[in-house]
Amino acid sequence: MTGKITVQRPGMLTTVQDFPGRTGYWHIGVPPSGPMDDLSFRLGNTALGNDEGAAGLECAMAGPALQFDRDAVVCVTGAPAPVTVDGVLAAQWRPVHVPAGGVLDVGTVSGPGLRVYVLVQGGLEVEDYLGSASTFTLGKFGGHQGRTLRQGDILVTGDANGIHATAVPAEHLPALCKRWELAVTEGPHGAPEFFTRSDIDTLYGTDYEVHFNSDRTGVRLIGPKPDWARTDGGEAGLHPSNIHDNAYSVGALDFTGDTPILLGPDGPSLGGFVCPVTVVSAERWKLGQLAPGDTVRFVPIKAGRAASTRALGPARRAVHSSVFSTAGDGDDGVIARRDGDTAVTYRRSGDDNVLVEYGEMSLDLALRARAHALHQRLEIEKPGGLLDLTPGIRSLQVRVDPDVLPIPKLMGLLSDAEDALPAANELVVPSRSVRMPLSWDDPSTREAIQRYMHGVRADAPWCPWNIEFIRRMNGLGSVGDVFDTVFGAEYMVLGLGDVYLGAPVATPLDPRHRLVTTKYNPARTWTPENAVGIGGAYLCIYGMEGPGGYQFVGRTTQVWNHRHPEKSGPFEDGTPWLLRFFDRISWYPVEPEELMDLRSEVAAGRGGGVDITDGTFSLAEHEQFLSAHADSISEFRAGQAVAFAAERQRWSAAGEFATVG
Repeated sequence: MTGKITVQRPGMLTTVQDFPGRTGYWHIGVPPSGPMDDLSFRLGNTALGNDEGAAGLECAMAGPALQFDRDAVVCVTGAPAPVTVDGVLAAQWRPVHVPAGGVLDVGTVSGPGLRVYVLVQGGLEVEDYLGSASTFTLGKFGGHQGRTLRQGDILVTGDANGIHATAVPAEHLPALCKRWELAVTEGPHGAPEFFTRSDIDTLYGTDYEVHFNSDRTGVRLIGPKPDWARTDGGEAGLHPSNIHDNAYSVGALDFTGDTPILLGPDGPSLGGFVCPVTVVSAERWKLGQLAPGDTVRFVPIKAGRAASTRALGPARRAVHSSVFSTAGDGDDGVIARRDGDTAVTYRRSGDDNVLVEYGEMSLDLALRARAHALHQRLEIEKPGGLLDLTPGIRSLQVRVDPDVLPIPKLMGLLSDAEDALPAANELVVPSRSVRMPLSWDDPSTREAIQRYMHGVRADAPWCPWNIEFIRRMNGLGSVGDVFDTVFGAEYMVLGLGDVYLGAPVATPLDPRHRLVTTKYNPARTWTPENAVGIGGAYLCIYGMEGPGGYQFVGRTTQVWNHRHPEKSGPFEDGTPWLLRFFDRISWYPVEPEELMDLRSEVAAGRGGGVDITDGTFSLAEHEQFLSAHADSISEFRAGQAVAFAAERQRWSAAGEFATVG
């Protein structure tokens, strides 16, 4: 029999989560979400006799007060906090009876640790979104109305009849502390290509401090600045942390400029920054308990010796606060390299991901075509244990369940697949023409720049007008030339999820339309939904509000459908994401007021001024185009390089190009 829970006090950042969360959508920018400390969550469910992934509550710093309309059995796990039932103290980590009409009250976390979990026998009944009950608050979906709980909310519990409950065994309890050790594997991007040997030694020898500005998207750390093994990121950007966008792993240590961030379960799937080490999957629960002021020490281990994420007992090794290891794999995160017409580098990203990189670090559609061919082949083969395939600009990340598909076996499959791939220039793919409205220099983007100037910094070279900055960076005569270039370009979508929810990372097919620029440093704290910006040689449409770093050119209509699960307007196939790999985006100008009307149309399930035409893209034909226009392309790039260097020289003394965001 089901019951109801009334939220008398919501606690802090309390959300509904399930395990393993929303899997299978990493390639279009939907993170898994789920409990940040999956171990405490799953142990609580197991104690209650639930399926270990049954929906429950996650709280940070302080728990909720919940009134149950029927007899219930609950288990509170995670960080230590006072727990009472109708004012009587109750224990954590063991089933507790709450009578009909009774109130379970979870107080403030006393530490160590940060997050508390409230599991209910029978679980919580929540409508799935993309196959999961987990809440992704940034995307405003999943859980209870896509948000944190509020006073007065009503939750529904599942049927608990016949379920047996028992306490979590003491030998299963995870060790919480203030000084953490995290088991990491080397890679994907380490020394000596990106970091110096000294940088890596410093990484392993430093107690990093957890910054207060941390959340489920990532845990920001305070530590020494790397020296870096290179001076810049080439075409990908002016800071040595910049690379052409590739997929991230949850648990990767992402250097956003010089700032290290441990990516969490609500973090981005795609980005353009290097990650020297990755927390192994069985240790990622610790990220959920890292509190501001805690310290973190990274301990390298061999990938083959990582504990299984399936283990909840002693085999998980969570009862120990220390990581027992003598060394990592000693290969700088490079599992293998393969020569040939197109060189391949296989990089380790934790114990559950392999990042397959093609060719040199350059913007070359032939490399994206090669990654696409591998993507297609693996999707057809669908080996057991394959979980996610996420393409980047010149890469494909392959995520597996290492208990089913161990990395050595995966490497054999990848080698066989590579042998069977066709030549990249034979690629002909479906490629829709997507014509979209663009409100040039939209008031919402102007507002974002003003907020940045008032709240972050006012003296940035891209302020007060991003478009003028783009003009200078590219040596154009006027902002009108920037306008003509953007509206004359056809942007090919190379990746999705660059800033969540189907947000494209795209580049003009004609190199003469590739405006290049740097990113905000520091990043913006607010970006309007569907703002359009340029960073490096790429264009992005922001799928939702949030931080960002691309230089604004305007705003367009929605690329993610929040309101209509059925086929509607431009979302004709029923998926919430508008764009597809290899779509070709072009723009037509509209006034800001007209854009607001078009956005209202999309929200109401109508067309919104988006015109989609089916077609194909041939890499061979594109290469013929490049050959025919080689001289003018070279002339354009030469002039652009001169202007870019002059602007860089103008600001480099002040360190403006340590790009982030």
